[in-house]
Amino acid sequence: MTVPTEPSAYGVQIDAQPGQATIRLDGQQLPAGQVTGYVLEHNVAAALPTLILHTRQPGSVQWAGLARVAVAAPEQDDGQVVAAFLQSIDPAALERAALERDDLDGSRHELTVAMLRQLADWAQGRT
Repeated sequence: MTVPTEPSAYGVQIDAQPGQATIRLDGQQLPAGQVTGYVLEHNVAAALPTLILHTRQPGSVQWAGLARVAVAAPEQDDGQVVAAFLQSIDPAALERAALERDDLDGSRHELTVAMLRQLADWAQGRT
């Protein structure tokens, strides 16, 4: 198997309306219905934004590319799994997501509560 080389950048074009998005990478349109969501994040100090695509994977899809992957070994105990999950969290993304939650209540520890709720949501695959 050939290991892909990391590209310096992709040309990205997103045309989105509520309920649908057409996304092109280097001019190639992604198949209709394959993308179920996306996150576009740009740290102004960084040179390039990051685009994360959430995709629907039919049984026959083949994919080759670079990705950050976390796999839990069957022999890991729950504490190891939780620790690995927490170590993978981007602190800035967690803070942004917590501050954007609709359930902030103005209480003394609202940010901590929001962060814990956000982590629980992410752990369960909710965005």
